[in-house]
Amino acid sequence: MTYLAKPRLHHPSLVPNELGFTRRDYEGSVSTLCAGCGHDSISAAIIQACYELDLPPHRVAKLSGIGCSSKTPDYFLGASHGFNTVHGRMPSVLTGANLANRDLIYLGVSGDGDSASIGFGQFAHAVRRGVNMTYIVENNGVYGLTKGQFSATSDRGSKSKKGVVNHDSAIDLVSVALQLGATFVARSFSGDKAQLVPLIKAALSHKGAAFIDTVSPCVQFNNHAGSTKSYDYVREHNESVNRLDVVPLRDPIHVDYAPGTTVQVTQHDGSVLSLHKLAEHYDPTDRIAAMSYLAQRQAAGEIVTGLLYVDPEATDLHEALETVETPLNALADRALIPGSGVLAKLNATLR
Repeated sequence: MTYLAKPRLHHPSLVPNELGFTRRDYEGSVSTLCAGCGHDSISAAIIQACYELDLPPHRVAKLSGIGCSSKTPDYFLGASHGFNTVHGRMPSVLTGANLANRDLIYLGVSGDGDSASIGFGQFAHAVRRGVNMTYIVENNGVYGLTKGQFSATSDRGSKSKKGVVNHDSAIDLVSVALQLGATFVARSFSGDKAQLVPLIKAALSHKGAAFIDTVSPCVQFNNHAGSTKSYDYVREHNESVNRLDVVPLRDPIHVDYAPGTTVQVTQHDGSVLSLHKLAEHYDPTDRIAAMSYLAQRQAAGEIVTGLLYVDPEATDLHEALETVETPLNALADRALIPGSGVLAKLNATLR
């Protein structure tokens, strides 16, 4: 296995933040994703957000599951805590870590396959419980690591790289997050750094379940989204897995457009993505209006980006469970082993 490390030398002109760290101090190892992958743009946005927030890297815990997206935590915040879980199980591991140590800042990074398919139930319960976290889905609508099957976020009628039509309804994670009670819900585009960085900064500063769905084009299969469970289709795909080819060097896609407007973004494969940015008069504190707005724009074939909903007075799971403020690893034996008398009183309340 080859490990790509970045040089430790910093250019003397790099500007430090309030903690004395430069942007380079928030980076990780060299990315092994395809050149031009939208996921790398999201990693860059996370790095910039943490740098601008003056976050101590050692106070951040980054967790992920399985997939191209779940590889990305290795590419940012190299000095932070990290845990790569099995497929779809990141939310439950993050929940347990959060309950054990509330002093850390929890950042969950997942993909549309990891969160909308095998991990859909895990995603739902972490959101509805109000776990204090920032949950970012890098949504490219495809299983990129296994070379091109639809994921569960694919729009009905979209075509695969081989021309296969997806007949399944799509799962819109933004709408689901709103219905489940997430107190911070946003959607962005990996190429829109001017929008994405502030959203990540706001999510990291939010108390409660903060969810950001980020449309992130896959340079190999970025014309579709969704999940195909057909064995025949998987077999066709596996045939292509064993056929070596070259991924051409491509430039990342970037957009910059005004609030309240729609822009057509041409993808690497020639397909066109229609993005609509929220108008400045939009009220992000009205959950019902946000759900209605999403449905209206979706019917018009548009992808709404921006801060869709936020509850400025949100609470989190710790408040609901009335947990102790001290992290579990810092509790003394007296608190952890209170004695048989306390146990007897607790058992009596359960009879």
